[in-house]
Amino acid sequence: MSMTVILFSIVGALLIGAISPGPSFVLVSRIAITASRLAGLSAALGMGLGGATFGILALLGLSALLMRVEWLYLALKLMGGAYLIYLGIRIWRGAREPIAVPDREVFEKGSLLRSFSFAFVTQISNPKTAVVYGSIFAALLPASPPAWMLMALPPLIFLVEAGWYAIVALAFSARHPRSVYLSYKPWIDRLAGAVMGGLGLRLIAESVALTKS
Repeated sequence: MSMTVILFSIVGALLIGAISPGPSFVLVSRIAITASRLAGLSAALGMGLGGATFGILALLGLSALLMRVEWLYLALKLMGGAYLIYLGIRIWRGAREPIAVPDREVFEKGSLLRSFSFAFVTQISNPKTAVVYGSIFAALLPASPPAWMLMALPPLIFLVEAGWYAIVALAFSARHPRSVYLSYKPWIDRLAGAVMGGLGLRLIAESVALTKS
């Protein structure tokens, strides 16, 4: 099998992982609906940078370290779970707060940076991502990959993650999704908050289960 085929196989596996629903999808779609298309795209860039960061760490062997040093893996999962619960509570508590969605997008540097930061932290709040990347690399990377492949993977991971969430941002920032959201905001926000908090609780529950096993 050629190195190019192997590289595209890895990219395909990473794309499948990015598409699977999770806290990142919830956050980007909500930012795109409640803020602006530009804010959603800014969040997509944050997701891309977070994915590329985990990809680099996985290539450097962090995934193997996390599997060997159990307390570090548990600590990161607990912190990630706590962060997701915090986000869930914030979304739930703001469910009844009215928002005014502007007809035209307005460039607000602080808002875009905030969207980017929230997305980046959400992406790196789950250390399981590094383990997933490490597992994909271990399964598909050759024993001695060429240097060009190692250098190409982080930018490709960024493109996969940022590209997918840019599609999500563009889709959810359209007029119809926004009008649906504004009509059912309290219920949608509560559902989004519950999903985010539930994912955080699952991370913490998995950590507790590992300590007992």
